[in-house]
Amino acid sequence: MGGFGGALKQLSIGFGSTRGKTYQHTAGVTDDQNLFFKNICPDKTFKETMADAAWSVVDFFKGNMAFINVMKNISVDCDCDGNAKKPVMQDIGILSSTDPVALDKACLDLVYNSTDPGKDELIKRIESKFGPHIIECSVQLGTGKSDYELITV
Repeated sequence: MGGFGGALKQLSIGFGSTRGKTYQHTAGVTDDQNLFFKNICPDKTFKETMADAAWSVVDFFKGNMAFINVMKNISVDCDCDGNAKKPVMQDIGILSSTDPVALDKACLDLVYNSTDPGKDELIKRIESKFGPHIIECSVQLGTGKSDYELITV
């Protein structure tokens, strides 16, 4: 539902309590898990609640965090899915940053600019779930910047 799994998704959903996860997945409609499936909100509003939750974690730790995204076994499904589809792209690598927004933007750019034929299926999934919207919202909230310098080591 997030469109893609990166640092911002882990900050928002990963740090969230059960009630917090429910609140995010329903875009603020409810924190009652019993009402979860009646109120799932896979649109832009969900990305906005995720961005807000990610901002709160970054703000709490006040710069004392580093982020690592492992672009391996890249599938259109979430790693939490017990029946996830097989990877659709070759492994890209491991990226790190002290800015989760720049990190996720770099990962998205690597997918979009890839020559891997499997990228089309992944991009279709990312865009169908409004995945890039979390980047826009996170920049507006001041969580980080979308500018980055990619350094290969």
